[in-house]
Amino acid sequence: MGFRTIVIQNRSKLDLKMNYLVCRGENEIKVYIPEISYLILESTAISLTTALLSELIKNNVKVIFCDEKHSPESELVGLYGNYNCVSKLKSQIFWKEDIKSWIWQEIIKNKIYQQSLFLNELNYKQEFELLNNYYQNVEINDTTNREGHSAKVYFNAIFGNDFCRREEGNINRALNYGYSLLLSCFNREIVKQGYSTQLGIWHKNEFNYYNLSSDLMEPFRIIVDRFVFKILIQSVDFKEYKLQLLKIFDLQLLIDGKKQFLENAISIYCQSIFENLNNNLRNKIKFYELQNYENDNIF
Repeated sequence: MGFRTIVIQNRSKLDLKMNYLVCRGENEIKVYIPEISYLILESTAISLTTALLSELIKNNVKVIFCDEKHSPESELVGLYGNYNCVSKLKSQIFWKEDIKSWIWQEIIKNKIYQQSLFLNELNYKQEFELLNNYYQNVEINDTTNREGHSAKVYFNAIFGNDFCRREEGNINRALNYGYSLLLSCFNREIVKQGYSTQLGIWHKNEFNYYNLSSDLMEPFRIIVDRFVFKILIQSVDFKEYKLQLLKIFDLQLLIDGKKQFLENAISIYCQSIFENLNNNLRNKIKFYELQNYENDNIF
């Protein structure tokens, strides 16, 4: 499994040579493809060969393409991420509605719980107590919309009462960029395990290719929120922010009793959810915990 995140920002030509990615720009750089985890192409002036794309897919490299504003726009997703993907897709189609509803309830509870922990760290005691109450009263399918109420309290606390997720601005720009990278992590993991990103648990938008990824990533959004909050305090410009955001892949998370990097934690978390869905179980989902003392250089 790769461990490098490669970001290419300037005009260049990428091709394949002896299992190496060769980047020809002002200088020539070679990177061994099995070492690459993510390849982020930030410029629309980058060209690359189909031979390289094919090799990247074979090595499960997540390739993210950015638009003219250097924001993630699309990604390369292989059609066959697992040797028994047909069997996995059949099981996914017949996942039980009651199990999906229970899992969505657990996901939303953990998302609100993670938000409340961050508010408590920032000493927003009143907001923390409110979210703690919401967390404990999430119903099946979140019929009372505790997620929506929590989001309003949470974002207004950390980004101000005038903040709105639907508006343009530097904060939302930074959040959206971070969420896009996080979504790519889940897309990669879901495809690698042989499932379809289109068929979600809760999200069912016919125009969303990543409904399942959008479902599963919810508790992990807070990692991006924390990072954006830190960057705002430091007044870092957006270009520098995008480079610093890659540090989240070095995060140490506690999950299933062990410390894991972000990508490994996502894999363990997803596997625990798929186990419940495929076997009609309601076993404990393996959620992460942040080890703040080990991540001070990131948050």
